[in-house]
Amino acid sequence: MPSSNGKHGTGRNGFEGLGGFLGGLADLVQNLGHLAETGRKLRKEGEIRDSQGNVRGIFGYNVRVGIGGEDVQVEPFGNVGKDEETGEAVVHEVREPMVDVFEEEDHVLVVAEVPGVSEDDLHVDLADDILTLTAEAGETKYRKEVLLPQAFEPANLSYTCRNGVLKITLLK
Repeated sequence: MPSSNGKHGTGRNGFEGLGGFLGGLADLVQNLGHLAETGRKLRKEGEIRDSQGNVRGIFGYNVRVGIGGEDVQVEPFGNVGKDEETGEAVVHEVREPMVDVFEEEDHVLVVAEVPGVSEDDLHVDLADDILTLTAEAGETKYRKEVLLPQAFEPANLSYTCRNGVLKITLLK
């Protein structure tokens, strides 16, 4: 997305604004075969900055592929999206954090990246198999709904947040 000076901001990992993100998607297609063979994951992210160098948007995706190409999961994150009416790229006020869900024998672990947020800034809500994370610290706002592999009781939920990493444990 162009900034006020008409140029794309420079992103992390070699992205140049939204155009670089689209180029990153082409890179993803080339890497899917390798991911399927090795059962690995791929993550790309970038930033869009305004003419003063301030971050206006964060975007990215995380792809996990099981060995043999089974269980492909693509999850976007950030606050860059599409305007429903015009189809134009827009920067939303609320960011969608990067989230990983790990199913263990006796619990499910949800890990979310929420830089700049402390435990006091968080609100975690559980309704059956939907976990909703919201956080607000100054101008930084996050919101994410996570579909869990099964329903859980709120009494079986605990969480900690240290250095912008939120860890939620749900006992089975």
